[in-house]
Amino acid sequence: MAETVVLPVEGMTCGACSARVGRGLSDLPGVDSAFVNLVTERATVVYDPTEVDLETFQWAVAALGYRIPVEPPGDAVADPAEGFGSTASTGRNASTRTLMVAVLLTVPVSLVSMVPALRFGGWEWLAGALATPVVWWSGLAFHRATWRNLRHRTTTMDTLVTLGTGAAWAWSAWALVAGGGRHVYFETAAVIVTLILFGRWLEAGARRRSGDAIRALAGLSVRDACLADGTPVAIGDVRVGDRLLVRPGERIPVDGRIVEGVSTVDESMLTGEPVPVDVAEGDAVTGATVNGHGPLVVEAARVGGDTTLARIVRLVDEAQASTAPVQRLADRISAVFVPAVLVVAAATLVVWLVVGQLTADAVTAAVAVLIIACPCALGLATPTAVIAGTGRGAQLGVLIRSGEVLESTRSVDHVVLDKTGTLTEGRMVLAEVVAANGVDPGRALRVAASLEARSEHPIAVAVATAVDRPVAARDVEVLVGQGIRGTVSGVEATVGRPDLFADPPAELAAAIEAALAAGRTAVVVGWDGSAKAVLAVEDLIRDTSAEAVAELRALGMEVTLLTGDNERTAHTVASVVGIDRVVADVLPDGKGAEVARLRGEGRVVAMVGDGINDAPALARADVGIAVGTGTDVAMEAADVTIVAGDPRAIVDAIRLSRATLATIRGNLFWAFAYNVAAIPLAASGVLDPMVAAGAMAFSSLFVVGNSLRLRRFRGLRGLQGRRRAAT
Repeated sequence: MAETVVLPVEGMTCGACSARVGRGLSDLPGVDSAFVNLVTERATVVYDPTEVDLETFQWAVAALGYRIPVEPPGDAVADPAEGFGSTASTGRNASTRTLMVAVLLTVPVSLVSMVPALRFGGWEWLAGALATPVVWWSGLAFHRATWRNLRHRTTTMDTLVTLGTGAAWAWSAWALVAGGGRHVYFETAAVIVTLILFGRWLEAGARRRSGDAIRALAGLSVRDACLADGTPVAIGDVRVGDRLLVRPGERIPVDGRIVEGVSTVDESMLTGEPVPVDVAEGDAVTGATVNGHGPLVVEAARVGGDTTLARIVRLVDEAQASTAPVQRLADRISAVFVPAVLVVAAATLVVWLVVGQLTADAVTAAVAVLIIACPCALGLATPTAVIAGTGRGAQLGVLIRSGEVLESTRSVDHVVLDKTGTLTEGRMVLAEVVAANGVDPGRALRVAASLEARSEHPIAVAVATAVDRPVAARDVEVLVGQGIRGTVSGVEATVGRPDLFADPPAELAAAIEAALAAGRTAVVVGWDGSAKAVLAVEDLIRDTSAEAVAELRALGMEVTLLTGDNERTAHTVASVVGIDRVVADVLPDGKGAEVARLRGEGRVVAMVGDGINDAPALARADVGIAVGTGTDVAMEAADVTIVAGDPRAIVDAIRLSRATLATIRGNLFWAFAYNVAAIPLAASGVLDPMVAAGAMAFSSLFVVGNSLRLRRFRGLRGLQGRRRAAT
């Protein structure tokens, strides 16, 4: 059975590098697929563990001139924040020092070389002395990578930088020693190195900002907790079943259930929902959410890597390590781009010399070609957008599993919605009590609640919780599939389906019919051999369901309600939320078959559900969207998880996917257009090498900056909240 592993890859510097590593891993026997992300410096490999192992991956990557650490980082355990950002910060500090040295030496070289008034006798020797450490020390990382790659008979962006700056420096050194100092280009070599270092420094900061969302989520983790008796405890020592005290204003340390206390909980950082929710004894709470005004005692249900926060961090992290299919074209081009550029640069040099141009001018044009063609932007186009998009989605409570899912979600044209737990709250409540003539409705409800208190069925719970203190029932007998019978306060009573009672009074028959027409469930309670009251129980439709359906339609999508509930209830709910097409009374296999049928008609289908019975349909759909308030089985089968129960987040997921794919395509277009337009200009001598270096750095920064715009994406819930505030 295939497994997936995410491996860190060290030494990559450009899109050609990531493409080469991906190709090398994909060619291994037993590897189904391998995607390499330049920004996160990780490879996601799907493989058969019986045919290939980590050692083989390490050997294959090492043979290409790169490295996989001996012990790749595992899943998040006690602290989801562990490992995020520390390496990047250290690396950027080192690059800052290198850049500062380069700037301090390059500025005087540029001034004395380009401003005639500042020149003096022997200024060329000073320029050479200052430029040499810039080229060979500040630019050492480029040269090391070039040498490593040449040993493995490969070329990358670093090859272009080394050849370009090395050629400019070598020509200048020869001219200084053998030519009397005429036509030296030390400032060109120094400025190119400095500009590229500066571009990479800015790029590293921008790339880091594109991952801020996942780091912010990881930073929500609690490092210390407090046992119910007040004893402090490290979060890594908390075990399932431990009872923890959470004071007002503190973050809840783990996923659990409240065993004592009443309060409100702010879940906005995980769900994107700004309104705190009321919680009390028996309610489930999620780790990293913030307790409001009252102290709570929480019994731990999930700890460490099993908590919702850890799973979210892991899911988003895996998504950001993936790539989108649209990137594969860029990877293929990057793989052959550098060798092609070397050929163009050599041809430029030869042509200029053949037509009789000065050797210095020929070298300058060839160097400009080498520098302008560095394919950084191609390598950054997709991963920066995927990271920014999936990170922003996580902030909005939308978890996208991979780059492939982004592309599939963008193409969805038909959304299939489950009813219970998706359009409805998935929680039954008592809506109405209708008693027969002469019967006290309160007494009828107490009798029903006393019997239903012995059952865990959702309808029974709705009835039982409608009364503060039900009477203890005796001689209770469960009528399988029908209801329950027992003695309450000395009276033998029955509660359950309407067909348990023959010929109910006219007013109760009318109440049963009205309940069914409204999409409710009718429960009848009776004693002394006759029906006494009808209890109407309903699963409340979410306040935002109709708005979500309207927005899906506005996006040009067809919507189907697919449910195992009866036709009458399904059509009632559909009419309320604005859905025309209803498929009801279907079993789990039937849901999967309906999704398969729609796909067979050429539709790109997104299935939205929350229960175990939705899992087959979620897995069979082009895009499976699980509502996070549902079961783990549904979430595992889904491609997208909505952390909050708000169906408007479905719209956010689709809109965000479209925005991310549009950004990727825009990035790729401008990256390609830049190289197509710039290389001929450089070859013709129009672009100076220093201008080429600046333009190359700008192209990468443009791509990253364009991706960062996704961090400003506004979800539908946020937009509606601001509109309400404005009114």
